[in-house]
Amino acid sequence: MVEREYILTLYEIYNKLLTEREKSYFEYYYFEDYSMQEIADLYEVSKSYASKFLNQIVDKLDKYESLLLLNEKNNKIKDIIKDLPSNIKDKIEELL
Repeated sequence: MVEREYILTLYEIYNKLLTEREKSYFEYYYFEDYSMQEIADLYEVSKSYASKFLNQIVDKLDKYESLLLLNEKNNKIKDIIKDLPSNIKDKIEELL
């Protein structure tokens, strides 16, 4: 479950860097709960191609994080602000 949450967090941060096709594959699988076979049928590709393509998207998100570290920095900021008054903390979290 941690892996899935991590991938979804990366998608939330970096989805604007993906193509429309990459976004749709990702969203069908992770948000709409399509099976790999359903995605393959939808795009008229093999199941193995759909799986490979989705793995490439996840790898791309992971690469973006390894280069930009936005998720890591967000987590560090959240850790730093956890003891601030809630009104200040809420305003900072909105920016993240």
